[in-house]
Amino acid sequence: MSAKLTEDQVRHVARLARLNCTDEEIALFTSQLRAILDYVAQLEELDTTDVEPLAHCLPVHNVFRADEVRESLSNDQALANAPQRDGEYFAVPKVLGDTSA
Repeated sequence: MSAKLTEDQVRHVARLARLNCTDEEIALFTSQLRAILDYVAQLEELDTTDVEPLAHCLPVHNVFRADEVRESLSNDQALANAPQRDGEYFAVPKVLGDTSA
């Protein structure tokens, strides 16, 4: 699989990603990608017929707290570190241009 990976293919992918790579970088990336593809090819040879699909190799439990109704911040607490405020609101720079023209 990796033997078919060429420097031209790596250049093409780099061009699609808008990366300017030198010839030395292309050669390095080609050999690195070939090594990765060789390893993936080895993994594809494994018999995983009796292996259960899993998301994690360790038992992972939900670490989120239970939803509880609690008192929230007051406006003054929420806006205490705001760089700018407009009354009870955060003041933010305008992001849209004037559309009245």
